Amino acid sequence: MVENDKIWSYEFEKGKGLKAGQLLLSEPFMPDENFRRTVVLVCEHNRENGTVGLIVNKPINLKLNDVVEDFPPFKGKVFLGGPVGTDTLQFLHTLGDQIEGSVQLSDKLYWGGNFEQIKLLIQAEKIKINDIRFYLGYSGWEVGQLDNEIRENSWIITKATYQHIFQTNHEVLWREVMKNMGGVYNTMAGYPENPALN
Repeated sequence: MVENDKIWSYEFEKGKGLKAGQLLLSEPFMPDENFRRTVVLVCEHNRENGTVGLIVNKPINLKLNDVVEDFPPFKGKVFLGGPVGTDTLQFLHTLGDQIEGSVQLSDKLYWGGNFEQIKLLIQAEKIKINDIRFYLGYSGWEVGQLDNEIRENSWIITKATYQHIFQTNHEVLWREVMKNMGGVYNTMAGYPENPALN
């Protein structure tokens, strides 16, 4: 065996630290319907508030005008960010300091900020479809809850990039991220959702 080969195992996965700006990939046979084959971007993770994340690969059949009454015309998709707070609208973008109050999660990838500024920039046609993504609701875990789920082998952790969110087809995102991790992750990418078919 080559010395640098990394073989995937739950033990190896447990050694990874969790922080904002990482992706959580649901394990291949996740039983929870809300999170089956999902990719979740971690937006906040701390000991005071727990964890907030957004499912980034579940589009829903709604337009922004269906969600926000006075929203300017914009063709961007709306995604289901998670089962919590589905009356709230979250957003990820590549606009950085142009949007006051936004939080940088990784290179060229930002979360939230001044919503009125977003609307004004869209109205002025200064935001393109691939600059921003909107999410209805979010995924939330109480302090320690997600850590327990990771210990139970429910999630695989990897670094997020803005390309994952803005340049990779959401339909193949889970599989593509797994494949790009290489090794046994690549094998897992080909697992069927139903373990009985494996």
